[in-house]
Amino acid sequence: MSTHTPRKLFVTTALPYANAAFHIGHIMEYIQADIWVRFQRMQGNEVNFVCADDAHGAPIMIAAEKAGKTPQEFVAGIAAGRKQYLDGFHISFDNWNSTDGPENHELSKDIYRKLKTAGFITSKTIEQFYDPVKNMFLPDRYIKGECPKCGAKDQYGDSCEVCSSVYAPTDLKNPYSTLTGATPVMKSSEHFFFKLSDPQCVEFLRGWALGDVNGEPRLQPEVANKAREWLDSESGLGDWDISRDAPYFGIEIPDAPGKYFYVWLDAPVGYLASLKNYFTKTGRDFEAFMADPATEQYHFIGKDITYFHTLFWPAMLKFSGYKLPDNVFAHGFLTVSGEKMSKSRGTGISPLRYLEIGMNPEWLRYYIAAKLNAKVEDVDFNPEDFMARVNADLIGKYVNIASRAAGFITKRFGGKVSMAWATPDDAFLAGLRGTAGEVKSLYEGREYGKALRIIMEQADAINAFVDANKPWELAKDPANDARLQEVCSRLLEAFRVLTVYLKP
Repeated sequence: MSTHTPRKLFVTTALPYANAAFHIGHIMEYIQADIWVRFQRMQGNEVNFVCADDAHGAPIMIAAEKAGKTPQEFVAGIAAGRKQYLDGFHISFDNWNSTDGPENHELSKDIYRKLKTAGFITSKTIEQFYDPVKNMFLPDRYIKGECPKCGAKDQYGDSCEVCSSVYAPTDLKNPYSTLTGATPVMKSSEHFFFKLSDPQCVEFLRGWALGDVNGEPRLQPEVANKAREWLDSESGLGDWDISRDAPYFGIEIPDAPGKYFYVWLDAPVGYLASLKNYFTKTGRDFEAFMADPATEQYHFIGKDITYFHTLFWPAMLKFSGYKLPDNVFAHGFLTVSGEKMSKSRGTGISPLRYLEIGMNPEWLRYYIAAKLNAKVEDVDFNPEDFMARVNADLIGKYVNIASRAAGFITKRFGGKVSMAWATPDDAFLAGLRGTAGEVKSLYEGREYGKALRIIMEQADAINAFVDANKPWELAKDPANDARLQEVCSRLLEAFRVLTVYLKP
């Protein structure tokens, strides 16, 4: 281990919405982040890895109503099932919280008040869709229609999944309520807005989203290009509607009875709230940690929520005086045999079922890692490829090294390895350890697939050493015992080094 000054890291994954159990896409993201976190811990860095249930919003309110529960009871039921997934796939979060916790209420209101004091909150009366059958204003996700930009059908009221455009629900063509199927009517209501269009805001976001860190672009090229597209659009950045009307399950806006924060305002604040909750439990100073210039903050997210994390979130933090994220790492979607996951088509993968039938979680971690890189690319899970990769790499190459040596060491040498050969200038050792720097660099850069390819190249070289030295032949003649012990000792040391490389 190096003697460098340990880094102080605050790492999160996107908050899962608390209306359903985890799906395999969640597990992929958690594995990606957990590998990076494990690697950082191996370097001796301080890592605070937290997440939380995204517990607010109309979907949870409506789902709870259908289930005959309060929203709090409904969310608690979902939260109770999280641990079996996280433990099952060896995900090492330090803390798991809820956005309905007291810390999130407190921090969300504090950020709002500071934004308001700084002049970034405005209000205006808007017309929005109202379901005359359900007697409620319709949240964006409960209105569907045709995208006003590309014409795609059955798009939600806030953004298009086909062209990624963001728009107001009233811009949709041929809208309908997904709750009742009724054609919504227009009704007036006062709403609060975060002034994303403010020139100060736009100037800041250009610098943050499109700027460099240590001479390298902050955001991934695909994400930066999308941010540039949003910033350079003819209409510019629009002010962000941050309020919703009762009935709504969320955090009530200070000094505005019957008005609640839109879930996307308080959800990312949940990152800070979970860290604060963790620090309170462990007797640490949250404010001091976040104020420390040495603290680094990173978010692992899916590509579908880059708008919120690269525009709204940093702008909210900047103009409320909170620490800015050092970076946001986006990944693509998980597909199954080239197809988008779908329960109806039977192309989904149940993470819990995977564990229940006795499949090794380390196999899935390895397979997903082998497919991941630093780009925003979709990752395809193919069952045949999965089994072939596990059998070829983990069993045929990696485990095979130990299995060819351990028996001889145990039976012939009382479990003792020889170390006389392990000198500083030993070429075998130098070859093993010589790739450590490159593997470390690739893990740091989230290029897991490349790191595993290098590790498996090492495994190939070690297996070639086995074939060249044939321990099974040496074992036939007791006169070869010293050589047999050395060969097998070299193999076990090689297996140990590969195990360290694969540990994340």
